[in-house]
Amino acid sequence: MSDPGEPPRSAGPSSGHQPAAPTPPTAPQLKAAADTFDLLSAPTRLHLVWLLARHEYDVGTLAEHTGATVAAVSQHLAKLRLASLVTARRDGRRQIYAVEDPHVLTLIEQIFEHIAPDGSLAPDPPTPTHPSRRPPAG
Repeated sequence: MSDPGEPPRSAGPSSGHQPAAPTPPTAPQLKAAADTFDLLSAPTRLHLVWLLARHEYDVGTLAEHTGATVAAVSQHLAKLRLASLVTARRDGRRQIYAVEDPHVLTLIEQIFEHIAPDGSLAPDPPTPTHPSRRPPAG
C-alpha cells in the first residue's frame, strides 16, 4: 500500500521505465486541426471529400452526385483547395478534383468506418485498446 502523500504509481512496465509521454499539440496545430474539422463539418463538403477520396471528378459531376448546384460545389471546392484537402488539375477546359493526401484519405475512411449507415456509431472493433486502459506488461 502506498503512502497517501505519495503520487500514485502508474501501471507501467515492470522495468520501471515509463513510455515517453506524447508531445502535446501546439496552439498552431490545434487551430489548424479545428479549422480542418470545421471545413469538414458541412455535409456537402464532407460528401465532396468522400467522393474525391474514391475517384477524380469535375465540378459538374460532383454537383450531380451531391445534388448541389455547380456554383455551390465550386465554392465548396475553392475552400477545400485553400485548405489543401483537395487538389485540382486541368484536363482540357475542365478542372479535375481529387483527394491525394494520405492523411485525409485515412481520416475520411476511418470516420465512415466509425459511423453506421443509419448515423449511429458503428460497433467498435475488438482492438486497439486505448493506451491508458491496457493491462500492465509483464
